[in-house]
Amino acid sequence: MNRLFVLFTALLILSGCAAMRGEIPDDVKPMVVKQELDSSELLDVAIVVFDSKELTEKEITKLGLSEELRQAEERYIPIHLKNTMQQTGYWGAVRVIPAENDAHIQVHGTIIHSDGERLSLDIEAYDSRGLMWFEKSYTETLKPTEYRGYSSAGVDPFQDLYNSIANDLAEHRNQLSGDDMREIQQVSELRVAQDMAPDAFAGYLSLDKNGIYSPARLPIEGDPMLKRVRAVQVRDDMLVDTINSYYEVYYNDLSQPYGDWRRLYSEELAAMKEVQKQALTRQLFGLAAIVGGVVLSTQNSNIGSSNLPEVMVLGGAAAINSGFQKWEETKIHKDVIEELSMSFTSEAEPLVVEVVGETVRLTGSAEEQYQKWREMLRDIYASETGLPLISDGEDMGQAADSSSATQ
Repeated sequence: MNRLFVLFTALLILSGCAAMRGEIPDDVKPMVVKQELDSSELLDVAIVVFDSKELTEKEITKLGLSEELRQAEERYIPIHLKNTMQQTGYWGAVRVIPAENDAHIQVHGTIIHSDGERLSLDIEAYDSRGLMWFEKSYTETLKPTEYRGYSSAGVDPFQDLYNSIANDLAEHRNQLSGDDMREIQQVSELRVAQDMAPDAFAGYLSLDKNGIYSPARLPIEGDPMLKRVRAVQVRDDMLVDTINSYYEVYYNDLSQPYGDWRRLYSEELAAMKEVQKQALTRQLFGLAAIVGGVVLSTQNSNIGSSNLPEVMVLGGAAAINSGFQKWEETKIHKDVIEELSMSFTSEAEPLVVEVVGETVRLTGSAEEQYQKWREMLRDIYASETGLPLISDGEDMGQAADSSSATQ
């Protein structure tokens, strides 16, 4: 009987430990520059539209999450990270881009889990040289009470998580020397140049065995080919800025419904967990009563002849049945969660925009549209310089490899 009690107690303790604690502490203060930085110290950051871990069957069927919702978050979350970083004063242009480019700093993210209660992201950052700054997981878990007084205008319930990412990026940036910053900027420009004209800029970059770029030599000041590259880069920046302006509209349109969805989802999730906890407790007590009644009946003839074991068994069965009824109530909360998810998805329709005569659809296919625009830039550069068009098989990596081999 003592062993049964120990087992029963252990089950109760385990059930109480089911709640996950966030790794991010509360009240993370953002790092902000104390005085304005010189333009030469400002590095541009490209945050690529996030990926996401595939939703599990449980997340879809039991929690009411959806791929459409997750796709909206793949855009919403990096935009909020961008806004957070811009307020620190440590960076030049911070942009969200549909696909990787040659910016000074690249930030990639994967959504591991996201609902109104918990946000978990995998983030990696590296510079144009190919040097990894960090690869880190961030998780924050909220209580429903933390949504009280929350305003969707510029502040996120998971702001501590965003501040943590921005602070880590700022700390790594602050570890760079002036020479490091210049090299990052030089390599970034040379990678753009080799992307546009591999033959013309062959030999300017070297690539070591670890995949790290460094300048082998620099173009002379006033190089006409480099001037054209810079002019084309300005056009690319203009398109990316246009894309970001539409992302901002998308973000602003989503802020209110997404904030409401997360708050209500968190409340429903908390209610569902409370129901599940009550159901588990009732079932465990019921199981203990049944087993206890059987044990008493078989081990003690005097008790066995009384009606105590029968009462315990019947009472235990009633407790288990009550627990199952509680489990049924979770389906009601599940239906509400699914309805909230569907409501959010219907308000998160993608935007179709006109950019320099090209229709760009800011959804999962935006990466393809952005790639087409990059190819158009190569065509523009080729037409202005008279150089042959670049095939898809040619890239700056091949040019860098050839330059490394000749040195």
